[in-house]
Amino acid sequence: MKYLHTMVRVTDLEASLRFYRDLLGLKETRRIENEKGRFTLVFLAPEGQEDAPVELTYNWDPEVYTGGRNFGHLAYEVDDIYAFCDKLQKAGVTINRPPRDGHMAFIRSPDNISVEILQKDGSLPPQEPWASMPNTGVW
Repeated sequence: MKYLHTMVRVTDLEASLRFYRDLLGLKETRRIENEKGRFTLVFLAPEGQEDAPVELTYNWDPEVYTGGRNFGHLAYEVDDIYAFCDKLQKAGVTINRPPRDGHMAFIRSPDNISVEILQKDGSLPPQEPWASMPNTGVW
């Protein structure tokens, strides 16, 4: 058995691309436009890990999706969790579970999908303002 991808449905493709591509830093590896089925699939993956993509499914006809938390979450490892969360926060992303422990944070995509951010190679020493920052919302 081989892992292929994780699929999440998105309601605003441009907002989702800004989040996954521009803010998280994933690279678009493939795109499928299906006019007959009225959908677009965009596959994005971390650099050098093209075999582990997330598939954004955008249905052209509006639909309401609920239960983003029921999906679970995506998880990505970063070199510096504090710098990464700072970058996201400055771009307007709410840090739902700040990296108080220097190891783990949670954010949400524009479609309410939880994304876990993990520190590469263990944990960094606790650092302000993160160490005393409260949770915001749910993740």
